[in-house]
Amino acid sequence: MKKVLILGAGLSASSLIRYLLQHSEQQNWQIRVVDRNLDLLQKKLNNHPNGVALCFNALDSIERRPEIAQADLVISMLPARYHPEVAQDCIDHRKNLITPSYVSPEMHALNNEAVRAGILIMNEIGVDPGLDHMSAMKIIDHIRSIGGEITSFKSYCGGLIAPESDNNPWNYKFTWNPRNVVLAGEGGTAQYIDRHQYKYIPYSQLFNRLDFIEVEGYGAFDGYANRDSLSYRTIYGLETIPTLYRGTLRRPGFCKHWNVLAQLGLTDDSYQMQDSANLTPRTYINTFLPFEDSISVEQKFLNFAKPFGIDSTDRYEWLGLFDDSEKIGLEHASPAQILEKILVRKLVLEPGDKDMLVMVHQFKYTLDGREYGIDSSMVNVGEDQLYTSMSNTVGLPVAICAKMILNGDLPDKGVHVPIKPHVYNPILNELIEYGISFTEKQL
Repeated sequence: MKKVLILGAGLSASSLIRYLLQHSEQQNWQIRVVDRNLDLLQKKLNNHPNGVALCFNALDSIERRPEIAQADLVISMLPARYHPEVAQDCIDHRKNLITPSYVSPEMHALNNEAVRAGILIMNEIGVDPGLDHMSAMKIIDHIRSIGGEITSFKSYCGGLIAPESDNNPWNYKFTWNPRNVVLAGEGGTAQYIDRHQYKYIPYSQLFNRLDFIEVEGYGAFDGYANRDSLSYRTIYGLETIPTLYRGTLRRPGFCKHWNVLAQLGLTDDSYQMQDSANLTPRTYINTFLPFEDSISVEQKFLNFAKPFGIDSTDRYEWLGLFDDSEKIGLEHASPAQILEKILVRKLVLEPGDKDMLVMVHQFKYTLDGREYGIDSSMVNVGEDQLYTSMSNTVGLPVAICAKMILNGDLPDKGVHVPIKPHVYNPILNELIEYGISFTEKQL
């Protein structure tokens, strides 16, 4: 019986664990899952005879190395910063590894060691990164196969709330780590290339510079730029492409209203606020507004927001930003940490809610002197709060890749991402069975 070791049983691991357990009897696998939350483990393993719950600190190399030593495959669902440490353990014990996270410089530096150890370390095989790479490369390779030259590639992805569960004025709920949403783009400059010209969007302008995206059957979206689009030229082999842009999707109106929170300074994570535990949402907001005794906090906020095109405080009042009845209760907290706590109270998934993952690719290319385009889109709605769309689109590509490695279908060695046909074709084909598929339109 082959042993699969999964480090971490958090949000994105639910669908991964389910898939591997469902295939474990036929494939003769034992699925060993590590997490410090035993109740969570038992819920996700659901008393399956081939599931083993391991309750220890997976971040501790001394504790995890004995488990890695007896595994046939390791899957790390830990925070990305720990993946190079896990990879080193896997190199030492000559065990293949899968992670859904970006290849960091530290991970990339392990390539030669992984090759010498004869193991595969497959990264960036979740949804973004992951599904974006695979679906894009399938089209890129097709265009190249017919002799076309790609002149523009724009790609967008967003974790959103499904239409049937969209019941708040922000048209948004947290379907992923709230901290990452609050800090999106903060402290950095977005970079991309547009018709051979390098473009830079500082954080102060990020939510003003939007693209309009329409997805048939699902309506309109706004797209704002991701921090770094330029590095994808090398990944996709598009070093000379005139236009390359990657962005995040939100429903119209979200970015415009979020921009006010960012401009006010509420997304700043660089310092701790004084006496933060005793702040209420109202006093928290007021600390960023000028002292004016004669007008309300709401009016001061609106006066600040008007230059950004906001004429009502309704969305902010719905969030409870002007509530004065309860202290926030966070010691030594940054503005971003306090904002996150306020938002989570109102934007959390409720029982019965379903999330939605939207991905859009827009290609332009020339062939025989003529210009063409391909638009590709994927919309996936989650099952429930456990098997969310985010969990499915992250976990299922990881799980299918795991099956391929265990069955000897991926002979690659070293540090890789899923951009080759022998990797992405089987995964994309099987994902169709789970309702994760792309619709392409030739322009």
